[in-house]
Amino acid sequence: MKNVLLINSSLNGEQGNSHQLSEQFIAELTKKSELAVTHRDLAANPLTHLTQAEMSAWMTSPSERSDEQNALATISDELVAELQNNELIVMGVPMYNFGIPSTLKAWIDRVARAGITFKYTETGAVGLVENTKVVILAARGGMYVGSDMDTQTKYLKDFFAFLGITDVAFIYAEGLNMPGAEQSKDAASKEISDYVSTL
Repeated sequence: MKNVLLINSSLNGEQGNSHQLSEQFIAELTKKSELAVTHRDLAANPLTHLTQAEMSAWMTSPSERSDEQNALATISDELVAELQNNELIVMGVPMYNFGIPSTLKAWIDRVARAGITFKYTETGAVGLVENTKVVILAARGGMYVGSDMDTQTKYLKDFFAFLGITDVAFIYAEGLNMPGAEQSKDAASKEISDYVSTL
């Protein structure tokens, strides 16, 4: 059985293009493999911005935490456990104002935990998350791949590499607010099928 973490972040929920692509990915993979899927919808259940109080709770010994700190630490602990316990992460990522959704950034801020998902050494940071693949279904209204305006691709690759995850694949559906949107979605759909066939 393959353990899969599905993360969606489209404000449009099930109507969002990135959401639909990620659901297609899971549906096709389910036909091929037995899956245990953990769903996390960051739009339906958004995370707040990270605060100093929450970060301090992580850094306080569990035996010394207040009830409030225990509650705050649990948020990140659950997200980190999901990251660590799934060998495949499938993410539906829309582009909002040239970046990732703020709710996804809030997720990132909580799974990057020094001493847990990465550590600092004399030669720099070393990721501690092993044997994990990431597939990102990226939906954009315009055309950005390969341009300086595509800030998502490098950022997400750099972030996951920081955690030790270097097997990161992108499938793009671009120009979705432009003529030819259906052809772009069809091309992404085919790419999903082709990628799933390799797993």
